[in-house]
Amino acid sequence: MAIKYSQKVIEEFTNPENVGEIEGADAVATEGSPACGDMITYNMIIDPETHIINDVKFRSYGCASNIATASVATKIAKGRTIEEIKKLTPKAVTEELDGLPAVKIHCSVLAINGLKAAIREWEKKQGLRKDGDDAEALDKETILRELRNVIHPETGISIVKMNMVRTIEVDDGKIFVELLMGETDEMFYENIEEETREHLEGLPGAFDATIKLNDKPITKGL
Repeated sequence: MAIKYSQKVIEEFTNPENVGEIEGADAVATEGSPACGDMITYNMIIDPETHIINDVKFRSYGCASNIATASVATKIAKGRTIEEIKKLTPKAVTEELDGLPAVKIHCSVLAINGLKAAIREWEKKQGLRKDGDDAEALDKETILRELRNVIHPETGISIVKMNMVRTIEVDDGKIFVELLMGETDEMFYENIEEETREHLEGLPGAFDATIKLNDKPITKGL
């Protein structure tokens, strides 16, 4: 079945703004994973006194929604302070595009998280943040918080909000997550597993994960 996009998504995809790289950028960050097929690299110029993002460009490695959301995210970010961008949620991008198909909602999450990742890199260079500042205890609360960013491709809703997260266990860097799947979820099995793994492998201290969807365990090293 063909994916139906809004006119704004089509416009941003066919004529994206702020594409490219910035020579001598203050911050560069890449968000995403080759596993799910979507990645974004942001380049930023940030005023050290006002904290205003004077320029931002992106390179997209993914689908039409990936390009459209990154384009919109750069337009939202340019001219704003880093403090304003830190408060943004993926909803800001989705609304600017007059909505996204449920299966593509994760692209808005990626777009906003990428902006915030670039800001963190800039803060580290400015001495405003240390490498350890982002570190959190690898516990159930941290894992559950991260899984809120995993979006069900059919509904466009977080798997946490859909009450799909049945079990979380963590022991010395090893994570076990069991997701309760519905009768119609089988066709999304691979997508949900890959999205869940992408987020888990980004957690500091995680080196092995078992993801169980229904009664089918999948174990891979991170």
